Amino acid sequence: MAPMPASQIGTARRWSMLAIALGATLCANVFINGVAFLIPTLHSERGLDLSRAGMISAMPSFGMVVTLIAWGYVVDRVGERFVLAVGSALTAVAAFAAASADSLVVVAAFLFLGGMAAASSNSASARVVVGWFPPDQRGLVMGIRQTAQPLGVALGALVIPRLAQSHGVSVALLFPAAVCAVAAVVTAVGVLDPPRPPRAEAHPDDLANPYRGSSTLWRIHAVSVLLVVPQSLVWTFTLVWLMSERGWQAGAAGLMVTVAQLFGAAGRIAAGRWSDVVGSRLHPVRWIAAVAAASMGLLALLDRWDSPLAVVVMVVASVVTVSDNSLAFTAIAEIAGPFWSGRALGMQNTSQLFTTGIVPPAFGALITALGFPAAFAVCALFPLAALPLVPVGADPLRHPPTSASKRL
Repeated sequence: MAPMPASQIGTARRWSMLAIALGATLCANVFINGVAFLIPTLHSERGLDLSRAGMISAMPSFGMVVTLIAWGYVVDRVGERFVLAVGSALTAVAAFAAASADSLVVVAAFLFLGGMAAASSNSASARVVVGWFPPDQRGLVMGIRQTAQPLGVALGALVIPRLAQSHGVSVALLFPAAVCAVAAVVTAVGVLDPPRPPRAEAHPDDLANPYRGSSTLWRIHAVSVLLVVPQSLVWTFTLVWLMSERGWQAGAAGLMVTVAQLFGAAGRIAAGRWSDVVGSRLHPVRWIAAVAAASMGLLALLDRWDSPLAVVVMVVASVVTVSDNSLAFTAIAEIAGPFWSGRALGMQNTSQLFTTGIVPPAFGALITALGFPAAFAVCALFPLAALPLVPVGADPLRHPPTSASKRL
């Protein structure tokens, strides 16, 4: 069936598909990032050090790295609804299997397989958003869609630590399994594939590889890799930092992480709207990088001094470090166009999530050896390095692609 033309879909239906795409990605992120909230239980009850517990929590991210580009190819060729529904269903199956396993090695294997399936939501849901909304709304709606990550982390922080502490790791894993199963049904029923011109009728320029002859997409990927390091550090270790270094109980610490992630979700929406208002996707990214470096550096100092203000700065860092994602995603989709955006977004997610997989074990080892302040200080160097790499001269709103279809 041919996709419905954009002019024939009502405003309410368009926004409902944004809500469904947001929900599916949120559920995937409960699985992908929620495993990090098993770290305190794995550390205290299973006797794992932070490095090994961090490695288990990184398994979904490593799994995603394997399939992100492949899912992007399927999105480009088959469509968004199929990918969202099938991917959510397979994620649910893997999570149920992990919950049923006794061996941590087997649990880690199923978490890896679940990550391979959960990768489907990233490119597909972004394409739904970009495909159904005009350019002057894309920053805002992509910002809303990108709240799926902090909202998924927030929901996981609210539920998973309590389940793990009271009932164990296996019961805690049933929660992401259940929400992903619901997402599979809802996306299969509710999503419409956005319109795009038939490949047979497309101009050769529209089908050309956007990575050839230009460094723009590569630079955006590099910037996003550097900026995801503090983001991953903050959401992975805030809970254990509050409990082990600040003496907070699991419930209070989980609630604080939830509140911080809700603020982070609002920050993504605000950043997206900011980009629409100023007519730039990439200039705001450079500002966000500067503030991220400053906040992580300040956090290192305050934690070293054992200041109570460190918790406040951690909340600020939780907001700032996630605010760039929607801007980079939107810019990539606009630059790559409808025939390459699935793969380009897959490349974006692959590079970020490979980094996300490395951060927990690497920084877990650094924290074990040198402490949290040193880890925060090292982390501040990554957004600082991103500043000169942001390709502001190739901003898609200020220098849009010349091809009609690549203007989406």
